Amino acid sequence: MTNNAVVGYAQVPGINRIEDFVCFYNSLNANNLGSLKQVYHPDILFSDPVHRIQGLPALHDYFAHAYARLTQSHFQALQMAANGQTGFVSWQMRIRHPAIADGNEILVDGCSELRWHEDGLIIAHRDYYDLTQMVYQHIPVIGWLTSKVKQQMAK
Repeated sequence: MTNNAVVGYAQVPGINRIEDFVCFYNSLNANNLGSLKQVYHPDILFSDPVHRIQGLPALHDYFAHAYARLTQSHFQALQMAANGQTGFVSWQMRIRHPAIADGNEILVDGCSELRWHEDGLIIAHRDYYDLTQMVYQHIPVIGWLTSKVKQQMAK
């Protein structure tokens, strides 16, 4: 049995798809959400640690809400892998949002699992990231409490 997975930044169709995906997210904002239909299949299933969203209209609404007050969002791809119609990208996201960390830039490490439909559009997108790193550690009392819990668990 051979393994035809590709890791890194090699120039193959799967990796090119992932690079295009990262570029797309780095250009996405509240004013160009109509472009989601160029990337996502109408029956997209999107999930992350907080949401499970089915269908392009619901995904559009999710992003409209998410980007309404977001002042900065940038993804840096760290590692990529592709195999057939499935791809993975680990990333570091830099965001600024007035409701998180007093609007200061925060860094969130994560990974996206992507699956393409035969038409070339993304049919499934799952994000994995630490919700504590993104939100909880930036809330005064909850941030202190979660850091204490992590310290206890590390012992």
